[in-house]
Amino acid sequence: MLYINNNGTILSNDAPTIQAGNRGYVYGDGVFESIRIMNGMPLNMDNHIRRLLEGAKAIKMRPASFYTTQFFEDKIIELCRKSEIKEGARCRISLDRVTGGAYKPESNEATYFIEVYPYESNNFELNSKGIEIDLYTDIKKQKNHLSNYKTKSGLVYVMAAINATERKLDDLLITNDKGGILESSSCNVFVVSNGVLYTPGLDEGCLAGTMRMQIINLAIKNNIKVYECNILPQNLLAADEIFFTNAIRGVNWVSGYRTKRYFNNVSRKLVALLNEYWENILSEK
Repeated sequence: MLYINNNGTILSNDAPTIQAGNRGYVYGDGVFESIRIMNGMPLNMDNHIRRLLEGAKAIKMRPASFYTTQFFEDKIIELCRKSEIKEGARCRISLDRVTGGAYKPESNEATYFIEVYPYESNNFELNSKGIEIDLYTDIKKQKNHLSNYKTKSGLVYVMAAINATERKLDDLLITNDKGGILESSSCNVFVVSNGVLYTPGLDEGCLAGTMRMQIINLAIKNNIKVYECNILPQNLLAADEIFFTNAIRGVNWVSGYRTKRYFNNVSRKLVALLNEYWENILSEK
């Protein structure tokens, strides 16, 4: 049996758990984080909760003062134990504006919702089969002060993922109005050329991914150069390697973009460094 936490009330997830009028459901009026769990412990919590609270502030919500990293970590661990999750899992934390009002809310206070699900692996694993990708051109992602946060207004990602399936591809790259590549339907993107990593900068309008930042930090620590810059489609054709990152899957390598094929040497090394890092952290807890 799996359980959720709806603003302090723990319920089994095999029955309705969201209240009528929930603004996250009705208007997409909220922010969220997806968090990887290993050995029953949530990873990278400081960065996840910092982005969650900054995103809430950006959409004019007022989270409670006790919504701290430790508060949410305790709640996640509690749910994992109650759900008998002892190894790998994934978690989603949502902050929604409290129920009331139409487009104009009655209040800007926030409620939280936490859910956990088992995950097939207890560490980060590089995908055995590479991802096949192309560009998504139907909708451009608009750059604004919300672009870097995980808000619940996610239709551009949904439509890109559907389009990828229709085209028999694994994922598509979302671009901005200038044609610059930002991210995929669910991941940040890195391009490797001559051993150097390139990734779209936050000022381009991409999501400020927690795994994106961790990979940047791990690369720099291990003497791999990283540049945050504008990436255009022609840069993909000149690259030696492309890989995606997100908090749940870690690093996924791309095998092909149109007729171009890629290696996975750097992505393989980064997965090893990522696992080593978290094994050391968790062994101390």
